[in-house]
Amino acid sequence: MKDRLFTPSYYFILAANFLLFFGFWFLMPVLPFYLKEVFNANESSIGIILACYTVASLCIRPFSGYLIDTFARKPLYLISYFIFTLMFAGYIIAGTLTMFIIFRVIHGLSFGTVSVGGNTIVIDIMPSSRRGEGLGYYGLANNIAMSIGPMAGLFMHNAGTSFSFIFTCSLISCALGFLMASLVKTPYKVPVKREPVSLDRFILLKGLPAGFALLLLSIPYGMTTNYVAMYAEQIHIHVETGFFFTFMAAGIAISRMFSGRMVDKGKITQVIDAGIYIVIACFFLLASCAYFIQWSSRVTEILFFGIALFLGIGFGTMFPAFNTLFVNLAENKQRGTATSTYLTSWDVGIGLGMVAGGYIAHISSFSYAYLFGATLTIFSALYFRLKVTPHFNKNKVR
Repeated sequence: MKDRLFTPSYYFILAANFLLFFGFWFLMPVLPFYLKEVFNANESSIGIILACYTVASLCIRPFSGYLIDTFARKPLYLISYFIFTLMFAGYIIAGTLTMFIIFRVIHGLSFGTVSVGGNTIVIDIMPSSRRGEGLGYYGLANNIAMSIGPMAGLFMHNAGTSFSFIFTCSLISCALGFLMASLVKTPYKVPVKREPVSLDRFILLKGLPAGFALLLLSIPYGMTTNYVAMYAEQIHIHVETGFFFTFMAAGIAISRMFSGRMVDKGKITQVIDAGIYIVIACFFLLASCAYFIQWSSRVTEILFFGIALFLGIGFGTMFPAFNTLFVNLAENKQRGTATSTYLTSWDVGIGLGMVAGGYIAHISSFSYAYLFGATLTIFSALYFRLKVTPHFNKNKVR
């Protein structure tokens, strides 16, 4: 029973995570169209506005990690989950761009806390011997949401559904997720004497090298999740782009068959290396679709979805490995800080990807934006191999 992973609380937090991210991903590819159609924003402005969410999440993460480590985790998780859910109602009543940005910032602040809380709680309720596998399934709940959410959102937008109704669907999803989250039973957290407040209580300093490598990978990922539908439209790929996310999530699901177990066997850096190589090839191919379409539209359409599948396999291979890497660099009392640093690194790259992708597309094209992103993945691979791997082997605590 000691190593039992699938407890009722584990199922509840999986459901809560799925419903939260479904509401999140449901809007992700629709919001650029919302800003363009309702507020007449251009690509550069869209990138900056959408990045407000990520910047807000980034600003709160170090503090949320400290709070999660210091106080009872479940109340903070539920409060932030409730605020996150409430902001979808805010989008419905936002009549001006300024109001939308305000709600977007609050949404980012709450996401920065709820995501750290959820990731930390799921680590608490699973046996350490199955952490890689458990985090893999936890991430898979997000990935399944990523497959259904954007596809459903784009289908509804393309069918002429009002943005208010789309926002309402996200609101309902997260409201149900909040109910699931309230059913999670967390272990008693023994009060500990807190160390004096220092930088390492907010940021896992030993995790910074890995954080930089992850940041470089998340920049093109941010470009993809926000702009791939616009990119397909720009280069005249006539397919239902919602399926791009479905294939991407399918690839992540495939990766779960082996990545988590390999991480639990200690092959953390090897798993990340393999994932990075796959991702490098995918982003260069994605940038090349603008040229392939001039040769054969049919081949490009097949390649487009093939890229999505292997992007999912690449990132799905790395996600649980990176998460475990950060946790293994931290003491047990720093789990929240480790999770916060991991997610902060990811969010910084996502935000930069939104801004950079929109700006490069505005002055040139999305193809050059993805080419820029692909180049960054090469730098990430080199940095991870030369700096992060020896640093991790030297400083890991488990």
